[in-house]
Order: sequence, then structure tokens, then C-alpha cells
Amino acid sequence: MALERGPLLLLTLSLGLASAQKTLEEVPVQPGFDAQKVEGRWLTIRLATSDTLLVSPEDPLRLALHSIRTWNRDLEFVLFWTGKGVCKGLNVTVHPTGPHGQYQGFFEGGGRMLLRFVSTDYSSLILYVRFEDGGEVTSLWALLARRVLGDPKWLGRYKAYVREFQLQEAPVFNLDAQCSPPAAYARASF
Repeated sequence: MALERGPLLLLTLSLGLASAQKTLEEVPVQPGFDAQKVEGRWLTIRLATSDTLLVSPEDPLRLALHSIRTWNRDLEFVLFWTGKGVCKGLNVTVHPTGPHGQYQGFFEGGGRMLLRFVSTDYSSLILYVRFEDGGEVTSLWALLARRVLGDPKWLGRYKAYVREFQLQEAPVFNLDAQCSPPAAYARASF
């Protein structure tokens, strides 16, 4: 089942940050990436964007990454979105492509999403998300960690990318599993 553009854009925005236009080749990929090791709960530590209007702290809708699962060779991102009287779970599946550590998904209407695991020690990670739709490109970055008090060296690495890609900080949202059980989640496959 393909996702409509609205929820996919919310996923993209929740994970991070719209960057200055760079080519995908300028974004590194973790050498020797092991998808099995990124399974589990993740907290968003930092986000940044070149267009802060895309991720407004005043927006009542909050979409947050909860965890990552492997699904055969695919990755499944478990998300929650909440707002005025809304609380839903959403699973988004992306498929491996290109370099090891790069994934993509297509959605209804012809757009696509590319993800790259830029760097990780499997306790912290820097994730890049590129959303392409109708000639428009939104690039997103997130610093994720298994615990709130992440490793300061990862914050330094992340901040170097923020400077390099001319990004601005964006609000961070972490939501606990407060919605219906996983079996009731909408399952979307790209």
C-alpha cells in the first residue's frame, strides 16, 4: 500500500531538517553498515533545517520516530503522530538500494524518499532523509541515540554536518508509545 503525500511529508519533517540543496553523492554512507544493529528504540536528540517554516514549534501535529525494525532486507520505521485529539501509529517500510546503508521508498503520485545512514556506532546515529516530489527536494538530517544523554562526540559530528550543509536547528519531538498497540498501526510500504 502506498502512502499519500501528506503523511510522508510529515515523516520527512519529523525526522529532521531541510538542508541546502546538495547532491546525494555529497552525503556519506556508513561503511560496513549492519541494518540488524539499528533495530530498536531511538530518541531524536537534535534536528536542523534550512527552512524553519517546514518544522514549526507552533504546529499542533507532532510526528516522532519511535523505533526501527528490520523486515527481511527492508527497514521499518515505527512512528507516532499526535495532535488535537489524534494519536496514531504509522509504520513506514523502505527498501535497500545503491550503497549499503542507503534505502528508498516510492509513494503515490510519483515521489520518492531516500535514506542514508551517514554514521553510526549503533548507540548513536546520524540519519539523512531526502524527499523528492515534483522536482522539489527536501533534505533532512537527524541525530538519534538510544538514550537521552548521547555521546558528545556524536553531537560534534552532527554539528559539523549542520555547518557544512548550512542548516538551522529545528524542534525535537520524542513520543512514547501512547497510541494503540502495534497490530493496529497503519502499515505503509513504499
